[in-house]
Amino acid sequence: MENLWIVIGLALLPGLGNLAGGMVAEYLPTSPRLLNLALHAASGIVIGVVAIELMPEALSNLAGWWIATAFAAGGTAYVGADSLIKRMKPTGRGKGGSGMWMIYVAVAVDLTGDGLMIGSGSAVATSLAVVLAAGQVLADFPDGYSVVANMREKEVPRGRRIVVSLSFPIFCLAAALLAWFLLRNAPDAAKHVALVFVAGLLTVAAVEDMIEEAHDAADDTAGSMLSFVGGFALFALVSAGLGTILSAESSRKQDSAVQRVPVELTDAA
Repeated sequence: MENLWIVIGLALLPGLGNLAGGMVAEYLPTSPRLLNLALHAASGIVIGVVAIELMPEALSNLAGWWIATAFAAGGTAYVGADSLIKRMKPTGRGKGGSGMWMIYVAVAVDLTGDGLMIGSGSAVATSLAVVLAAGQVLADFPDGYSVVANMREKEVPRGRRIVVSLSFPIFCLAAALLAWFLLRNAPDAAKHVALVFVAGLLTVAAVEDMIEEAHDAADDTAGSMLSFVGGFALFALVSAGLGTILSAESSRKQDSAVQRVPVELTDAA
């Protein structure tokens, strides 16, 4: 039961990051340049998640052909979902235009992928899930910003915009719980295949979706490229910092357990 609550708590974090970005766009002035920089940073963070956490974990536990197959399957799944979304043609700027729902579905798909990653990571190790959730909080902030800014442009009423933002955490939570329940008692190989599948999904999302949206918002500058590099570097620091903290905590618990054993043996004697 304790692990279940940990999964729930971690799964809510990316949705809350998305919600925070939405509230910034709701109450502060927005600009295409800021959105461009934020999306480049988010893309760098996502690539960092894949390169620093997901793939090394897989390379240590899976054969190369499993990694290739699962990564290709994840990327293909994202391409298929993206193609379906793009078939929903916008009908205009009005309050009920399907363009708004294209944006909504796209972000919901992204958050579902985040949930699958956190649920799969939790099935492997709680420490891995903590780092993954932290990375996605940072990456999902620009998503929330972009969706609310776009809805403001389409003159969607504020009440509806806030309700939409509040609904996003549900997708991540549902996907995380589904992945965790399916994988918690599965073989280790299945857990790592799921992680590589999500890695493929996230890589395509970062390279094709986030960067494309950034280019649509504003032309790239040197600052855009530096934002991408900064996003990757930021996640590397977060990963290293959390890894150090979690390792120290694990060592402390082990030392405490070792110290209790002689006391218990003495009492028994």
